[in-house]
Amino acid sequence: MNISSAIIYVTPEVLDEACEALMRMAGVEIHARSPEGKVVVTLEDDDTNSAADKYAALHGVAGVASVAMVYQYSDDEPVDTEEVEA
Repeated sequence: MNISSAIIYVTPEVLDEACEALMRMAGVEIHARSPEGKVVVTLEDDDTNSAADKYAALHGVAGVASVAMVYQYSDDEPVDTEEVEA
């Protein structure tokens, strides 16, 4: 599992269109945006390689000037874990 957050700077004139494109991307959630073009997102994916591809895709959205990762968490443990008594 990989969870990260980023600040995306978008040209203000195309902010609505860029946010619509971002919301259509799997695993991307918009948490805040400003009229000046700053957009705060989280990205969730199954592995780090897919997350890297997703960051590359963010740069390809029309109007995106830059993407800055703020936080990243990765965990390779399986979701189904069994507790063992000591």
